[in-house]
Amino acid sequence: MRRRPFLPRTSPRAAAVAAAAGALLCLPLSAAPASAGERGTCALQEGLNLRDTIGNTFTKALYCDNLPSDVYGRPTFDAPITGWLRLSPSWFTCYTIGPRDTQGNNVWYYTQGDRVGELPTIKGWGNVPAEVVTIPAGMSHPAPGLPRCPWY
Repeated sequence: MRRRPFLPRTSPRAAAVAAAAGALLCLPLSAAPASAGERGTCALQEGLNLRDTIGNTFTKALYCDNLPSDVYGRPTFDAPITGWLRLSPSWFTCYTIGPRDTQGNNVWYYTQGDRVGELPTIKGWGNVPAEVVTIPAGMSHPAPGLPRCPWY
């Protein structure tokens, strides 16, 4: 009997990062070309079927360069840390409004962290302040075309 070859399973995060690379090449939100070494490349990917651990489904995601960050269980700095963003780019499924960050933005983006923190059953899902998401010059938060989170 022939054995089937072992094929490693791809995590949703790894699939999202791979999709992000393609999205960055296909759907730039910045009209001006980025200069060498410039951060802030973003792309809105549509037609997705992403699901978080509490059953929310998202059909769009914003793939952007980002800074390392804590991921918060609610859009506030005193919420439990559900995970951490360590890789860039990352994807963000929707936005909401919360306390202002150090740059004065009150926009928060919903994402899944690269690492899981407190509340492991949430698997790193939570919110990051807008200052973490590196958008192109001239673009403002929230990123155009990204929906507002339905529960806030």
